Amino acid sequence: MTIGANTDKILTELENNGFEAYMVGGCVRDGIMGRKCNDIDVTTNALPEQMIEVFKGYKVIPTGIKHGTVTVLCGGEAFEITTYRIDGEYSDHRRPDEVRFTSDIADDLSRRDFTVNAVAMDRHGNMVDPFGGKADMEAGIIRCVGDPQKRFNEDALRILRAVRFSSQLGFEIDSATAEAVHSMKGQLDGISRERVRDELDKLICGQNAVEVLLDYSDVITAVIPEFEPSIGLDQRSPYHRYNVWEHTVRALGAAPSADLGLRRALLYHDIGKPACMKLDETGRGHFKQHDRVGAEMAENIMRRLHYDNRTIAVTTALIANHSKKLHNKTDVRKMMCKIGDELFFELMEMKKCDNSAKNEFVLEENVFFDQLIGIGKDIAANNECRSVSGLAVNGSELVQLGLKGAEIGDMQHELLELVMEEKLGNQRDELLKYAEQRCIK
Repeated sequence: MTIGANTDKILTELENNGFEAYMVGGCVRDGIMGRKCNDIDVTTNALPEQMIEVFKGYKVIPTGIKHGTVTVLCGGEAFEITTYRIDGEYSDHRRPDEVRFTSDIADDLSRRDFTVNAVAMDRHGNMVDPFGGKADMEAGIIRCVGDPQKRFNEDALRILRAVRFSSQLGFEIDSATAEAVHSMKGQLDGISRERVRDELDKLICGQNAVEVLLDYSDVITAVIPEFEPSIGLDQRSPYHRYNVWEHTVRALGAAPSADLGLRRALLYHDIGKPACMKLDETGRGHFKQHDRVGAEMAENIMRRLHYDNRTIAVTTALIANHSKKLHNKTDVRKMMCKIGDELFFELMEMKKCDNSAKNEFVLEENVFFDQLIGIGKDIAANNECRSVSGLAVNGSELVQLGLKGAEIGDMQHELLELVMEEKLGNQRDELLKYAEQRCIK
């Protein structure tokens, strides 16, 4: 594990002042596994006031003195440094009511959630691993430290974190931990929506997201019950080989793991299907308006989870349009006008992912979607008119024709529609002539 210069400096300062100092938790786990490590957490037997004295030449922020934590800024990086501690009871299932400081790092590691996060390492590469975390990393196992029920009672979010780590790391959850995950999922009701949201976003971008979402669908419905009707729902359609939930999950898995926005939209894209399902006289399923209904449901869920307005708008725009049929360049222009260039290309990728989770013959349509992407790129490169601001006439010129108020906007949108349909050229004289004739009528 490579240690950065700033990290080494922090650990050295503590050691030079006679204290123990270890990196701990996720940074050690990721370092051992060769994964990118973002935040470095440090633990030490120094008490908070002693840490403040050690780092008196640094910017020190008393972020959690009560719980033994200070943040030290070094070389532009922030390091959370915490005194070894033993946690008391968790009456709110979130934070310990009290903490006791200890001089034994093993005591500190014993309070942590999973064995892979209960490994410490000093600047010399010496490890403290009392619960077999490194062995579990090598075996690909997520296992609670000690009794899973006790760990989850302390902080119910750990139930969702177990599933998230399984998705991110591609690890199996060991049987005792998995049993507790399933049996205690109801406790997630008491967790803040923001914490749930952040875990879900990480989960759906994991390398093992498909398997985890299928195996732990009950955990997902515990926090988003609107998915419950999708689980196991036969679509009764020649286009589909999976039930609604499995189709949803496999479509999500077809998107790049780094594209959170696309994966999030795919997670919700068919959530409206159960409410819209109708069977015809042959028993075939139809889902008219499921895109509109799904967008409304997704908006309600995302507001409940406290997503920001832009994220909600982008996600719901993709969901609301994912079933819309595009046939030609005019349709491409109109969709680019409706949702913007960037979202148009994201929508085409969404459609391709959607198709990848249907019956194989449907995949042939993806060739056409690639053609539409090419058309969209040409439209953007040539700056073809696809917005009111791109028209060769402006509102002031329409005012001179006698238009006023809402009439101006109505005329602009009428002109834009005709230009995008290539029924009018986007030339000033041609547009003004048409507008003038419409005013006379």
